[in-house]
Amino acid sequence: MYQSFQKIIETEKSTGKSFWQIIRDDDCKEMDITPEEAFRKMEKMYEAMRSADASYDPSLSSASGLVGGDGAKVASARREGTLLCGSFLGLVMEKAIKMGESNACMRRIVAAPTAGSCGVLPAVFLSLEEEKHFPVEEMVKALYVSAGIGGIISQRASVSGAAGGCQAEIGAASAMAAGGVAFLLGGDGEAIAHASAMAMKNLLGLACDPVAGLVEVPCVKRNVIGAVNALTSADLANAGIRSKIPPDEVFDAMRNVGRMLPDDLKETGKGGLAATPTGIAFKANLETF
Repeated sequence: MYQSFQKIIETEKSTGKSFWQIIRDDDCKEMDITPEEAFRKMEKMYEAMRSADASYDPSLSSASGLVGGDGAKVASARREGTLLCGSFLGLVMEKAIKMGESNACMRRIVAAPTAGSCGVLPAVFLSLEEEKHFPVEEMVKALYVSAGIGGIISQRASVSGAAGGCQAEIGAASAMAAGGVAFLLGGDGEAIAHASAMAMKNLLGLACDPVAGLVEVPCVKRNVIGAVNALTSADLANAGIRSKIPPDEVFDAMRNVGRMLPDDLKETGKGGLAATPTGIAFKANLETF
């Protein structure tokens, strides 16, 4: 597994292979499968994301009652044309919430990289496919790019909220999505790396503070900011803007920030929003059942 963007960029230049091909070949080597088998495996992952989005049920609520139905509200507002962000970003917001709610309601989702951040990648990719009519093959290639980025983050930092805060979940998902979008827009390894880095910089130090210890509040709605952040970061990178801090150093900083975060802000449900009077009341109410 590649541990740095720099190594992938060097490999890209020396071999002429695209970012996604480098990650696919590494996957083939690790799993001892053919490129065709690997691609079909990743395609099934993308189809699972699509299926999870299509099967959203607005009538469902999580066991706690804290989550459910909000995705349908955004969908309705988008159809009515009342969203300030417009139809495309509205679609991204809608899909991000729907996927997060489906996770909280125990539906089938794809952890990308985690269940709590499962809405970011699908919201971005499915919306782009719908808006720009990218072929499924290109979407699968983008998913390989995102997987490679997730691998780098796992090696250099963490994708666990308990280890690094929500920057390791929503932040990592946003960085993964940003790189995938940069690829879809024609970016090379350098653009992919910088899109990912800028996405992470925007969410560096994000606390993991689930109310009542559940992956519901504020987790579901944070998927929205992760998705929108990915799109803006990809646009910046493909416009030629570069992170002043090299991408690999950004993710090293992420690791260090995660270590410095107090335990109360790392998935324990003890700090941040979980420690507000309302957050405490929600927890107490749930404990009575």
